Amino acid sequence: MTLGPTTQPQGSWHWFAPTRHLVIETGSGSALSELAGDWTLDAIEQMFEGLSRGRLAQAFADNEGPVRCALRLSRGEDIHLVGAFIGDAEAHGLLLSGSEFSDMDPSDLKPGPDLHPVFQPIVSLANGRIAGFEALARWDDGDVKSPPSRYEDEALASNMLIRSAETLSKLREASGRDDLFMHVNLTARDLARSALPALVEALMNGYGLPERAIRIELTEQAALRDENHALAAVMALKAVGAGLVLDDFGTGHSSFAWLADFPADSLKVDHGLTRRLGQYRTDTILGAITLLASRLGMTTTAEGVENKEDAARLRSLGFDYAQGFAFARPMDEEAAMKFLLG
Repeated sequence: MTLGPTTQPQGSWHWFAPTRHLVIETGSGSALSELAGDWTLDAIEQMFEGLSRGRLAQAFADNEGPVRCALRLSRGEDIHLVGAFIGDAEAHGLLLSGSEFSDMDPSDLKPGPDLHPVFQPIVSLANGRIAGFEALARWDDGDVKSPPSRYEDEALASNMLIRSAETLSKLREASGRDDLFMHVNLTARDLARSALPALVEALMNGYGLPERAIRIELTEQAALRDENHALAAVMALKAVGAGLVLDDFGTGHSSFAWLADFPADSLKVDHGLTRRLGQYRTDTILGAITLLASRLGMTTTAEGVENKEDAARLRSLGFDYAQGFAFARPMDEEAAMKFLLG
């Protein structure tokens, strides 16, 4: 079973609450190019059939949380606005065309047979327990499990999401832990090409996973290649219940403007900083990052931790989680199960 002919991205939208204007952007050749522009609600409602009129105003009425709005154009085509609010002044999201998000049976979605994901534990620094895992793609090259080439598999993101949701469901059931989560990495190319919100929602529904059990990792450097589309895409993922993790924080741009816009639930600090733990300037920076994240309602993870002795220092600096060879190397599903239950 595939995603077609269900929802497909056709553009992005931006709602400005103070002026009550909806700005829609569509790509060249989009089937919904007639919706592109800066609209008042009264004006754009003339494009919809009678029963759809009024739904947009209702979708934006609360000025908070996710936005999910199904509409029908006067010519009979179904469209959807999926996204979320940033504060109480504006919202971003994706413009989708096609039928409703399908309730797909995950067993009908078949990942490539050569994909063998591995899972690295993420440890809570509060109690030392495993809090979750990060899924990492590996390919079976005979006796060697190697990282994938970035161009090897057009469906890598979908396949990793499918395998990750399946494994997370098994881990939660076997351990009785309903608080376990799974990190899955996405790239800018994934956000641009895939109708991932539909897949994420189907997997969460199919496996009975709660909100933020699947957490999408995205680097700022990747997102900034097309900032407007990336922001719309992550808002759509947030609207269907995915958690969002800003990965490699502390490297590259690390723009505070992007941090203000990106509705992240968590920051992951790159090993380039954590490997210098114990240096006064580095510790000061790390403490400031965790304080900032806490004030913004985010958790923090220290990545690339190689010494267990660093756990106490990381905890004192305000980190919630740690990940690295000091705790465990990436492992296959069977080993992850034993590690969790052991």
